[in-house]
Amino acid sequence: MARKPAADVVVVLGLGRFGKSLALELMAQGTEVLGIDASEAVIEKVSGRLTHAAVADTTDEESLRQLSVHEYGRAVVGIGSDLEASLLTASALINMAVPNVWAKAISNAHARILTQIGVHHVVRPEHDMGKRVAHLVRGRMMDYIEFDDGFAMVKTVAPAFAVGKPLSQTTIRSRYGVTVVAIKRPGEGFTYATADTVISPGDTIIVSGQARDTERFAELA
Repeated sequence: MARKPAADVVVVLGLGRFGKSLALELMAQGTEVLGIDASEAVIEKVSGRLTHAAVADTTDEESLRQLSVHEYGRAVVGIGSDLEASLLTASALINMAVPNVWAKAISNAHARILTQIGVHHVVRPEHDMGKRVAHLVRGRMMDYIEFDDGFAMVKTVAPAFAVGKPLSQTTIRSRYGVTVVAIKRPGEGFTYATADTVISPGDTIIVSGQARDTERFAELA
């Protein structure tokens, strides 16, 4: 396989539902992908849809070296249900000193072990999506993203009390502990909000702050 610049290629190991979806989305966004799976049938289904696709035992470091995985800068372990395969694959990547390793976890214990063996980024897709949907169902948020340490960004409708005045005069930050970071007029795109931005009826806003504060503020919509 020809050597590709590390910045241009992501190696996805394990092409189940998560890995396949991730690999195809990366391709759609213009990122080259080397997909690896132990199943020949799985590789046949993605052949021609990824930059490269190979059948290999992802837990075998030597097999991965033969595919030049150690030469690339980013790798994602998409294996979830087979904990042993997930951990051995991640361990092989760390042992090869791949500089940026992501891995899917299906439980807190799984995530903790992946972190302990040196995985740089651990994701829990089902868990994270469940939390996000729960927030959307509970409140009046149009979208919700939570980051580390309880920090969140919420897309919501501007509350009536803030309409018709510059943000600097709404006391949103002092009263609710959140910051309006962007605003969208009907029929227009989002723009950055400033202290002089005036909110109009029907505007959509994005606010940031502690998750609890953003939830409380969204309830005012």
